[in-house]
Amino acid sequence: MLHICQNCGIYRPDKIVDPAGPFAICPDCQHSVRFKRLPLLIVGGASGTGKSTLCSRMAGKIQDAVLLDADILWRPEFNKPEDGYRDFFDLWLRIAVNIGQSGRPIVIFGAGFGVPENLEVSIERRYFSTIRYLALVCEDGLLAERLHQRPGWRATGESSFIKEQQKFNRWFKDYTGEPPITLVDTTHRSPGETASEVEAWIQEGIS
Repeated sequence: MLHICQNCGIYRPDKIVDPAGPFAICPDCQHSVRFKRLPLLIVGGASGTGKSTLCSRMAGKIQDAVLLDADILWRPEFNKPEDGYRDFFDLWLRIAVNIGQSGRPIVIFGAGFGVPENLEVSIERRYFSTIRYLALVCEDGLLAERLHQRPGWRATGESSFIKEQQKFNRWFKDYTGEPPITLVDTTHRSPGETASEVEAWIQEGIS
């Protein structure tokens, strides 16, 4: 595990990162270890824009990266909007760092992961060479239609939830900050066309 010093045994996720190695340096004993500092790729977007469908469709088809849906680790104890769901984002970045030590970068599909401020402030951010962001978007009417069509157990058909996701969808469309977010509009694209475009974006980011 990268955060445990191989020399003094202290757990320090806040290791000093020297890009020259790259090396992760223990703040307690100064022991350094070389590690793989890979890019992290994020596919975000509001609920209903097609993230989970896309991840499922693309999984196993890109041999040079590991594609994972963030929802597989969601548990009620992570539902802490008061601190911006910090534990959930930090956990995923820690997992991505450690998987990356096997030599393949990670692509995380998750709604809130597409908001740069949720990741750029993480203590785990230092272990990635860069984080690239892509968001799936679509027209508000289509988003509402997709959310209405989901199974009842997902509870996405309520008016308040749909309005919240439409607002989130528009946030991505209006975003002009840094780092930039690449947008892929799924309104008039087939799942196959969307997958091809996102695959090209992934290949560009890991090459």
